[in-house]
Amino acid sequence: MGAGLLVSVDPEAISGSNTQGLTLDQVAYFGKCLVEITPENLEPNLAFLRQNFSKLAIYFDVRKLKSWDSVIDVLNNGASKIFVTFEQLKVLSQEQTISPDRLILTISLVNPQTDLTKLKAFLEGNPKWKTTEWAFDGGKGNEHLDEVLKDVGNYPPSQDQTIYVRVTSESEGTSVLHEYPGNALIISSKALTFTPPKEDEKLIPAVELVLAGATPDRKTGLYATVVVDERDVALGLVWSSKESIAEALKTGTGVYQSRKRGLWHKGASSGDTQELISIGFDCDKDCLIFRVHQKGRGFCHLGTMSCWGRTSGLSRLQRTLQERKVDAPAGSYTARLFNDPKLVNAKIKEEADELCEAVTKEEIASEAADLLYFALTRCIAADVTLEDIERNLDLKNLKVKRRKGDAKPQYVEEKPVQDESKQATSNGIAGQQDEEVKEAVSIPKQPSDPAGKTESGRIQLKRYSTSQAFSDDVLKSALQRPSQKSNEKIMSLVHPIIADVRSNGDAAVLKYTHKFEKATSLKSPVLKAPFPDSLMQLPEETIKAINTSYDNILKFHSAQKPTSDLVVETMPGVTCSRFSRPIEKVGLYIPGGTAVLPSTALMLGVPAMAAGCKNIVLASPPRSDGTITPEIVYIAHKVGAEAIVLAGGAQAVAAMAYGTQSITKVDKILGPGNQFVTAAKMIVSNDTSA
Repeated sequence: MGAGLLVSVDPEAISGSNTQGLTLDQVAYFGKCLVEITPENLEPNLAFLRQNFSKLAIYFDVRKLKSWDSVIDVLNNGASKIFVTFEQLKVLSQEQTISPDRLILTISLVNPQTDLTKLKAFLEGNPKWKTTEWAFDGGKGNEHLDEVLKDVGNYPPSQDQTIYVRVTSESEGTSVLHEYPGNALIISSKALTFTPPKEDEKLIPAVELVLAGATPDRKTGLYATVVVDERDVALGLVWSSKESIAEALKTGTGVYQSRKRGLWHKGASSGDTQELISIGFDCDKDCLIFRVHQKGRGFCHLGTMSCWGRTSGLSRLQRTLQERKVDAPAGSYTARLFNDPKLVNAKIKEEADELCEAVTKEEIASEAADLLYFALTRCIAADVTLEDIERNLDLKNLKVKRRKGDAKPQYVEEKPVQDESKQATSNGIAGQQDEEVKEAVSIPKQPSDPAGKTESGRIQLKRYSTSQAFSDDVLKSALQRPSQKSNEKIMSLVHPIIADVRSNGDAAVLKYTHKFEKATSLKSPVLKAPFPDSLMQLPEETIKAINTSYDNILKFHSAQKPTSDLVVETMPGVTCSRFSRPIEKVGLYIPGGTAVLPSTALMLGVPAMAAGCKNIVLASPPRSDGTITPEIVYIAHKVGAEAIVLAGGAQAVAAMAYGTQSITKVDKILGPGNQFVTAAKMIVSNDTSA
């Protein structure tokens, strides 16, 4: 809660050099201010709101605005609350996006009987507004306040109801707060001072109004005070006096009352000083709250930030990062991040992707923690604090008009577009309207992948020559291996995928293909033989190269087949033999990723065919349009494969190991792959039911 003061300010006057009364920075110590807005000063006052939102909560008196759009603009730009008339309240209370606690019903006391009649009539039809926040304006303090509250049956006001009363003098203000401690005074910044006023000055010492209605300790006469940081984390418990509060307001620092030494300027001897942010009270107004920016080692005399021990979580992480930015130990990874913005950006993207892939509660928490670490490092590097982030969250929460909230196109999985002119084949892949051969079908899956391509679309090896003037960073980046996850993390990610495919079959395989390969047009997870000619269209030179490789590989592996079984009589009547038999059903995994690998398909498929395997199933990740690279389809046709599983990763391995509604269960899975594929092969190979 605030200090019981709502200081009204004139943005134009208070921003000038010759400010009468308090400056805006001083007003901010009370946590909030009130601005009267009119059609004439709407734009400059909205600019004032946007500029000072992070400094204090800004209330607006919008009773003179005639346009509903203008009132909504005030709320949408971050006004904490607005003072409204009966007529405005009737309309705004119907808006579902406007929280009732942002609307303060304002009652004029210039002619209390007229307004009282309106108020009673309004409350009869809207009883919930009887205990919401009200404001009384235009009269003298509480001259008519009692009679109004009694007449509407709201006397004394409920403890959780704040009533704002405009006052012009110290006696008037203290009288209101003594009678109604939960009230808040509306008083001009021009009428307040933090220093003892001169005889000819008609200024009110702010400390008098701050403490009006507050309850001190019975024995000491002091005020219990909780000191918190910018994020409301408790730092310590101290005592305050009228004198110490006045000194804190005057100096803008943490000043308290020591029961042994008198005034205590925090950090005067230790150097661990405080900058005052705001002063407030708890709900019963018997405990002060000092919100400060703590400098140095911390608040506690033991050198910790808090008297309740070390802080934890995000607050502790932020402090550690801030310390590392100034003075990091040798070899600090955080220091490396501060010095390498590209690395930070890459890690943020990596961890965000891993968070999206996480499945279990523990995985999600772990990946979110990693992402927060790198994101906060990025923020601290730019001098952005958690407080800045939280203030922006608060501002977004205050918006009345919200964007639709859809993701940007590059982050959205494309939904299949139904086009009657394009008939899907029986294998689940949309038919190709254009049969023209295009070598661009073999380009890498992602434009940013290191595998280069010529203007014709063909894959081209990217070359680096150490004789050229490449920087160390360029060469290091070119030689950098992809980041590797720990075995435990990999296994924790792969197990749920395998279990899902085993339980849900085709539906699970399709789900992961849609998610990871973005091939949302697929309706079936498998392409079965005979394969359509339209999916094997290749340049003549490519077909010739594949055929030559096929013949050479077949010739070599066929030569290895034994012509007869080995039979040895080890002793009379005992014969031992060794013979070769082909595995009946084999699954061959062909990686996708940055480039197609027809060589892998040949080196796995041709030996399987030469060995005499009856059922050969290939698996390879499809492209985003749902098709498989024509080189792979052509090789599958050459080796007599019965099907191509349109999936990659652990889901493809699981589908071949356990079988699905449309995918044959195989006896052996071969082929290279990334960490996920390797882990999946390890898991299913140790499962006797696979």
